[in-house]
Amino acid sequence: MSKRRKYRGRDVHGVLLLDKPAGLTSNEALQKVKRLFNARKAGHTGSLDRGATGLLPLCFGEATKFSSFLLEADKQYLALCRLGRETTTGDAEGEVVREAPVPELDREGIDAVLAHFRGAINQVPPMYSALKHKGKRLYELAYQGIEVEREPRQVVVHELTLLKFDGDELLLDVHCSKGTYIRTLAEDIGRALGCGAHIGSLRRTGTGPFREEEMISMEELDQLAARGPSALDECLLSVDTVIREMPEVEMAETAAYYLRQGQPVIIPHAPTEGLLRIYTDAREFLGVGEVLDDGRIAPRRLINP
Repeated sequence: MSKRRKYRGRDVHGVLLLDKPAGLTSNEALQKVKRLFNARKAGHTGSLDRGATGLLPLCFGEATKFSSFLLEADKQYLALCRLGRETTTGDAEGEVVREAPVPELDREGIDAVLAHFRGAINQVPPMYSALKHKGKRLYELAYQGIEVEREPRQVVVHELTLLKFDGDELLLDVHCSKGTYIRTLAEDIGRALGCGAHIGSLRRTGTGPFREEEMISMEELDQLAARGPSALDECLLSVDTVIREMPEVEMAETAAYYLRQGQPVIIPHAPTEGLLRIYTDAREFLGVGEVLDDGRIAPRRLINP
């Protein structure tokens, strides 16, 4: 008698924009939502710290093929910086390691300091990060009391806006490139102000094409789960929304057939370079292609029909 195949969940495809609550790691949030959906395959697209909240896009099924585009995307945050104290972790969860009086500050003076942190800047990654050193995560070494030298990395802060200034707290709106550590940014700004700083709270409000207005909370998901899988599935965005800012092209079904076989195809009036979203002329999403030097479009990441 043949063995019965183990049931591993439903085939769910799409993108969920979760409003991650504080107190959960990104993976814990992912696993909880995956269980709610009873989904076979899911992944997140860039970690948020346990204490942080906000936008955590979760990709299900075929959407996981395009999650790397969100990992590479710009991010946006609301960061509450508390002046006068530096902590071991750069946020409110760490132990205070340095204190200094907060000088008399005004908006003009703060803006003058913030100007130095806009554009391309160098950051030394914090010890409490997921980067690896000789095969070990930096945060694992940090928890053992070990500190290692880290090379500065260049990141880009596209926008850095002071929304509110209240005594020893700055509320900042940060639009930045991937790999930017907001805790490090807060520490560096605090030192430039002469008093040090750490992150009091952090909320991600944007990832690539997605914004916080589209998010759904864990509480809302719990309520929908009580109504059944179809209610949950209505929360999912289509697979192609991950790359909705990418230029698109349509092709006839004949060309689509050859593209699915891995062959480059010629599409009249297509863009002449870069990556493209590809659809059939019936608006069936096929995946991502790339324009070759000879103008043909080659498949790079296609979904299963």
